[in-house]
Amino acid sequence: MSGHSKWATIKRRKGAARYEEVTYEGYGPGGVAVFVETLTDNRNRATQDVRHAFTHSGGNLGENGSTAWMFARKGSIQIEKDAAPDEERLLEIALEAGAEDLNDAESTWEITSDPASFTAVRDAIDAAGIPMLSAELTMLPQTTIPVEGGQAKQVLALLEALEELDDVQSVYANFDIPESVMAELG
Repeated sequence: MSGHSKWATIKRRKGAARYEEVTYEGYGPGGVAVFVETLTDNRNRATQDVRHAFTHSGGNLGENGSTAWMFARKGSIQIEKDAAPDEERLLEIALEAGAEDLNDAESTWEITSDPASFTAVRDAIDAAGIPMLSAELTMLPQTTIPVEGGQAKQVLALLEALEELDDVQSVYANFDIPESVMAELG
């Protein structure tokens, strides 16, 4: 066996990338608040890419803290209304498991919870045999901004441009686009 350790070999390896989590905040068309989470090995590149996406899509990159306060980390479970039990029964199952709220989102129900209760709520919904469209920890907006028509198209273009960036992990925004408008935009 040679006299050097595995640790020394790892320390000497060149080019090992160091990744860091960086968040960006800004405003999109119509004053929509946007919060972006990235994981990058090059903060300068990530900043340049995110700034370009904002300016190219009619938005502005803001300072840290400019929009983060508008979002809260929550558990979110989406359930199709057609596949769900009646509202009262669904609310009972969710609240008993620790959910905070049940919201009517047009064709779906959205159950929100504190991140610490998320797994228990998800498991209770699953144990009740209720199919979920999605179940995730996310950043939910405290308030939403209605956008329609051209602004809705611009907001969606901004979100798509951000989501296509290699370093971007998640994008959150506080827009409210009606399902009928979303269907028109594809």
